[in-house]
Amino acid sequence: MNAQFRPSPRRSGPLTRLIRPLVKPDVFDFWASRVHRTWTWERPLARLVARETASADAVTLLFKPNRHWAGHQAGQHVNLGVDIDGVRVTRSYSLTAPPRADGLLPITVKAIEGGKVSRHLHASAQIGDVVELGQAFGEMTLPAIPTGSFLLLAAGSGITPLMSLVRELAGQGMPVDLTLMYWVRKREEACFLDELRALANTYPRFRLRLVLTRDAASAADEAEGRIDDALLSAHAGDLSTHQVMACGPGGFVEAARGLLSGCTAAFQAEAFTAPPVTVVDEGEIDIRLQRSGRTLRVPRGESLLVALEQQGLKPPSGCRMGICNTCACGKSAGSTRHLPSGELVHEPTQALKLCIHSAATDLELDL
Repeated sequence: MNAQFRPSPRRSGPLTRLIRPLVKPDVFDFWASRVHRTWTWERPLARLVARETASADAVTLLFKPNRHWAGHQAGQHVNLGVDIDGVRVTRSYSLTAPPRADGLLPITVKAIEGGKVSRHLHASAQIGDVVELGQAFGEMTLPAIPTGSFLLLAAGSGITPLMSLVRELAGQGMPVDLTLMYWVRKREEACFLDELRALANTYPRFRLRLVLTRDAASAADEAEGRIDDALLSAHAGDLSTHQVMACGPGGFVEAARGLLSGCTAAFQAEAFTAPPVTVVDEGEIDIRLQRSGRTLRVPRGESLLVALEQQGLKPPSGCRMGICNTCACGKSAGSTRHLPSGELVHEPTQALKLCIHSAATDLELDL
């Protein structure tokens, strides 16, 4: 339905092109940062300029990017590189608003149990902190001219990219019928709730349903229970006319896919965790790294990214959920298991994503 937005890098000016052969970008960045912390030769950086409480366990951080940021569309994500204890760690986050007049990038972060980066950003990030910024990516965006009706299904942190879509449509005067069903465990965990309710009161074409799984419904726009046919039938209207976008944990997304497959005008989904899969693979296998010549012994059934990290390697990674392609690499021999689906892949020459594939046999990787 939507073409992926591919940002165009800024064109170099004549002076930059003239002196490029004489300048090493990393050397320029080192000295330029002594003058201004976000000045770089070509590397996108962003400075934290404000933080706002989003819910009982979430905060919205506002970043000001430097001139090398190429922009984004509502619904897209970005990789943030954060320095924690002297180590650069990269994770993927959704931008929670379409491009703003002030140029700031809002990112809403929930404090996830065991989440190294999310807990740092939530509790320790200070105004003035500078992060490395990847360019925007993601295909779950709106058409240039939205038409028809849309159903957005969000669970937990899955609200973040969908909130950007809601704000985009509201900024256009709500030109389509839009229903948002938003699942949270408890009411105080819901992000943007006051704003969503205000938008529902402002635009008759926008319907909000807050669905609680551990609280009792007490307002007219609330419901209870996990995603199923009964809830969708009661609150989503005529499914056959809807263009559906779903985002949340892997189990939620797969449940939505199973309920709505073949029943809607269109269906798109993004999962921020892999759905639960019973992996019966046991034992260990060998991975040969072609570039370095090393051979590693790793367990079956574990994502290749985690297995390599446990061996002390640090392959590039970002979202860790199979969306951003940062960890993509080539495979020239062996079989893998696609963890989200459990499918075995025997094609010997294949590009794979380390974060969502495990080794089923001995492998050779382009690393």
